[in-house]
Amino acid sequence: MASFSAYACGVVFGKLYPDPQFNLIMGESLVTIKAPSIYNLLTNNLGLIFIMVAGSFCFSAITIKNLFLNGYITGSVLSTNLKLMLALFVPHAILEIPAIIIAGAAGFKIPYEILRYLAGKKEQILTQEDIREYLTLALISVILVVIAAWIEANITLEIAKAMLSSTKSI
Repeated sequence: MASFSAYACGVVFGKLYPDPQFNLIMGESLVTIKAPSIYNLLTNNLGLIFIMVAGSFCFSAITIKNLFLNGYITGSVLSTNLKLMLALFVPHAILEIPAIIIAGAAGFKIPYEILRYLAGKKEQILTQEDIREYLTLALISVILVVIAAWIEANITLEIAKAMLSSTKSI
């Protein structure tokens, strides 16, 4: 819940105070937009997932910052031409956003368990089950990001072109 809340706060903030750079994209035609390479997408998104999961070791401060910033980007994107941005965003974001939120949950897992231990609600700081849950969340987020990167590199732009060309003829 904390992971989703940090992301949602970023979305609201981005919608209210969008980054002006996203309006620059609106001047481009879909013909001139090139699909990003899967290598670049994977490098960027897996790096983000790693940082958020590793945020556990900084008591989740980095995780909170990255969840908020990624939510802010989403909010900023959604404050531009909604139809175009949804067409360019939704196909891969259906998996990418949950991956980010799940990675955030993993980033909160270890500090949460430490706080429970310090509050006397458990006898051991980290159990094997806690570590298994942490690693499972991390693995799920990695799998989702890999699939989302493939969709973004190979499908998203084509879906956007098809959606937007079909609405112009109506």
